[in-house]
This record gives sequence, C-alpha cells and structure tokens, in this order.
Amino acid sequence: MPICEADPWRMQYFEGIACPDDVNVPTEDGDAWRWYPAYKWVYNKLAIAESQNLDCAPHGIDPESFPVFSKPIYNMRGMGAGSGVLRTLKEYKNRQRPGHMWMQMLQGEHVSTDVAVVEGEVKWQRHAVGEPLEGGMFDHWTVLAASKPRIESYLANWVQTHMPGYTGMLNFETIDAVIIEVHMRFADQWPDLYGEGWVDALVALYAEGVWRFDDRQRRDGYSVVLFGTHGVQYRHPQQQLVNQLRAKEGVLSIQITFHEDRPPASHSMPPGGFRLAIVNTFDLELGRSIRQELALNFWSTQQLLQRGRRKPGE
Repeated sequence: MPICEADPWRMQYFEGIACPDDVNVPTEDGDAWRWYPAYKWVYNKLAIAESQNLDCAPHGIDPESFPVFSKPIYNMRGMGAGSGVLRTLKEYKNRQRPGHMWMQMLQGEHVSTDVAVVEGEVKWQRHAVGEPLEGGMFDHWTVLAASKPRIESYLANWVQTHMPGYTGMLNFETIDAVIIEVHMRFADQWPDLYGEGWVDALVALYAEGVWRFDDRQRRDGYSVVLFGTHGVQYRHPQQQLVNQLRAKEGVLSIQITFHEDRPPASHSMPPGGFRLAIVNTFDLELGRSIRQELALNFWSTQQLLQRGRRKPGE
C-alpha cells in the first residue's frame, strides 16, 4: 500500500482507501527524511530551537543557568529516548554525551498538533494533549475538538517562514506554543478520531496537492494507552478477543502495539513502561473499560507463561 506504515497494527486505518500506486504517504520519520531532502533539517532539534531564538547549544558548550532540558539532536525513533532535565552544572558535566544538546526549560501545556500544508500554507490543524504518567508514559491522549488560536497562528507563521514550498502533513510538539519537535508526517495513533473522510483527504493532499476535508463534525476523542512492565516477552491476546472488544459500540479501533516475535528491547518504548495496546474511542470511560479487559488478558496470559517456564519440582 502506498501509505507506508511500518507498524502492522496501524494498517487498519488505511484498509479500503484508494491511493495511487505512484503516491507515497509517509507515516515514519525515516521515510520522510529520504523523500523530502530539502526539508529533512527539521529533524535537527538544535536547528528547530535556533529557528525560534531559544537559548540552546550542543553538549560541550556550558549553559549559563540551570535547569536546562537535554536531548539528542537527532532521535528518529521517538519516545523521548535519552532526554531529561539537567538541574546543575555538576549533573550536566556528568551526563554530557556526543550528539546531544541542551535548551532552555519551557513551562506550560505540552501539545501535539497535526497540520496539513499546501505550498507552505497551513490549511488544517488539530491538537491533542496527553494525561502524563511517570517515566514518559501517558494514561491517555485527548484529541481536542477545540481550536488553539495561539498555537495555530504561531505554527502557520513558522511554516510559511521556514518551509515555504512544502506540501504534506506535519506534526508539531509544542510547549507553551513554542516548538520543540517537528515531524514530516501525521500522528498515526489516532487518524480515526479525526472523523470520516480524513484519510481520503490525506491521500488527496499527497496525490493532488490539495486539502479537502469537511471538519464541521469534529468532537473530542480519546486514545487510551495500556502499559506493562519492561523486560517481559508478551504474547498478543487472541484475535477473537480483540475482535469482540473492537465490535463494541463506541470503540473505533484497538491497536496491539508490539511485535510478539521480537525481543522487548528491540522496541522503542518510554523508560516507564512497555506499551501493549491502544484503544481509540469518543467515550473515555468506555476506553478505560476496554483497556482493563485487555490488561486482565495480558496478566492471565503472562501468568500462564511464567508457570510454563518453571522447572519440574519447583
């Protein structure tokens, strides 16, 4: 399928969508890097900070004040790998790494925004906010029906200034309406929450260079996340169970977000936990209920696996 998706659990969004064979729609940063060389600089987080005149520098150049936020200049796998707060000069000296940077600490709301762009002009925006847990995890994301005019104006001006010829999707992460990351793709965790016809509009954007989407029916949606502990070789729940849960009224999609035939360490996951599943719905309590049913299934399956590994006589 020309919609180039590396994660098989997300192909469900694109089934039955007509897409010309010569049109490639990126959902992975690595693909976007190769296909849009003129704009691949946006994956340089130091360049993004400098484009906004933020206080920043690569490791090796000492900050003048603390705390600062440290992260890799490039991180194509995501999930906040290698990032964190440095609160003192001593801590900074001890944790310096090649290829990392620091930037001034930002305070305020952390927002993920998908943006449709035609020739450097922003045509559509939609925002999501997460309910954070410890260790870089989120209990759930809320895909907001409401607009955020301050962010929308800032992003539109930034795109027009720095990406004047670009056509396609962009995903921004902002804190207090300041950009901290840019991706040449959309957030493929919840396209079903954008409403009927959105994926067709996505294809037309890349195939025809136009944006046609009726967004008048938007409403709040929820992407509810299930995490497990690290270091466990989980198995997928039975497909029959997943199908039964997905068929419940109000459930849009269920993603089982790992490869059971690969070592856990081969997955890019936040330090706090291993992401097992995602439930998308317009009803938050329903999403939490489905998550609980999935959690019980993972727990019982893991208990059986652990028992099966015991040696005779144990």
